[in-house]
Amino acid sequence: MKTTAAVLYQMKQPEPYAQTRPLVIEEVELPPPAAGEVLVELRGAGLCHSDLSVMNGSRPRPVPIILGHEASGIVRETGAGVRAFAPGDHVVFSFIPTCGNCVYCKTGKPALCVNGNRTNLAGTLLNGARRFSNPRGQCLHHHCGISAFAHHTIAAAESLVKIDPALPLEIAALFGCAIVTGVGAVLNTARVAPSESVAVFGLGGVGLSAVMGATAAGASPIIAVDLLEHKLTLARELGATHTVNSSQCDAVQAVKELSGGGVWHAFESAGDERVMAQAFHATRPGGNTVIIGLPDPSKQFSVPGGLISAEERVVRGSYMGSCVPRRDIPRFIELYQAGRLPVNRLITRTLRLEEINEGFDSLARGEAVRQMIRFD
Repeated sequence: MKTTAAVLYQMKQPEPYAQTRPLVIEEVELPPPAAGEVLVELRGAGLCHSDLSVMNGSRPRPVPIILGHEASGIVRETGAGVRAFAPGDHVVFSFIPTCGNCVYCKTGKPALCVNGNRTNLAGTLLNGARRFSNPRGQCLHHHCGISAFAHHTIAAAESLVKIDPALPLEIAALFGCAIVTGVGAVLNTARVAPSESVAVFGLGGVGLSAVMGATAAGASPIIAVDLLEHKLTLARELGATHTVNSSQCDAVQAVKELSGGGVWHAFESAGDERVMAQAFHATRPGGNTVIIGLPDPSKQFSVPGGLISAEERVVRGSYMGSCVPRRDIPRFIELYQAGRLPVNRLITRTLRLEEINEGFDSLARGEAVRQMIRFD
């Protein structure tokens, strides 16, 4: 079949993208789904910093590639051997396909799936295949086994989670990345308990999701830190008890004053090594620093080694919110439906696929939290 997609042929194109247009809108070809694969019609796809990081070259991936990893859609066709999905099912994508056979999948840590992460880096599906081709017959790489910036895509069944069809698909897409990553970091990785203090550094879609997760966990106080006032305002509306504009003060000192000496849990979601160090220094003795953001692989951050042992501080990573997608995505959707995770507030605006380059300009400038492509 033929469908329309936004294809990235060259990384590191200069901004503004509205002028250089690194994402090329063109008709591409998809074959029928092979064994273990599913054809999905996309209905919602979010613009995320992880996509932007591929475009600007800070997280290089093989090109040409169809980006997009936070998405929802409707199953239209299944390949041989697929039993868990049928045409008409509503699904959310998981940006790490989980093989179910490696040591991490077998021990409840599918975010670290050996085969899923290997094929994601290679730009293929879980089975090693590439299904898209352009009008010139050139194979196109998949992004995170999803390639959501297309009207239709083929994914491994292991990349999909069936969801309640009552949930609007535009909102459902958020559960594939921002929500699992941010809320999962709070509830799964850190296991924040009621009345424990929390600080969140960086208020993009993931950081604001962490604020919502901390609110759902009953944390107090919840301190949100960012450079931009409109994001701090939204953080307060989503449950932050205090906000700190780090462009106007020493953010570490401010967090310590607001929390009586430092927080129990600090979450870094900016993907910046300097902010990682700030998050660490904002914790109290015995505190927990959770790194969610993905900085350029060449960047490093350092902290005084003595504080880790003498004050029993913990630094740990959180990838995909330490989630088991088929367990946690439905669980987080139930929290949204119960009014405890107002995830719809993250959507700044909706776009047509043809407006995607302009959308990434807005994301790069920090103007938008989540922009959602609608395909209807």
